[in-house]
Amino acid sequence: MKKLWMFAALCAAFAASHAQARNTVESYPVDAALRSEPGKVNDDIALYFAGQPHPAVKKALGQFSTNKKTNAFGKTDEVACQHVFLSAVAELQERARKEGGNAVINIKSNYKNELRASDTEFTCGAGAMIAGVALVGEVVTLKGDK
Repeated sequence: MKKLWMFAALCAAFAASHAQARNTVESYPVDAALRSEPGKVNDDIALYFAGQPHPAVKKALGQFSTNKKTNAFGKTDEVACQHVFLSAVAELQERARKEGGNAVINIKSNYKNELRASDTEFTCGAGAMIAGVALVGEVVTLKGDK
């Protein structure tokens, strides 16, 4: 009988944990996120989000994507999403350096393979424990830039 009660309690706990699981998908301002942790994103690789004008492309080096996750425990969704957004942007910048580019253009959110083009907002999914941001962008060398 004791084993039956233990099993029932375990099942109830499992059911409750799944009932409380969440995946809230929201949009947040790009500018606020870029300012949220000074120094995390460098300015040596220019960033242009979907629709933003940029100098002419001298050389296209390919389209690249990133899918970053972060610990969201004890953080607001916005803080966790800003942090993971910066990690995703930094990864795109690192790819541009590796490819010999000086910019990433046409950056779009790609959360759960749903492309969302915005020059002012990014998409983030946040749960009780993890937040995630996926981005895609084109690494290029721009004319007249570094």
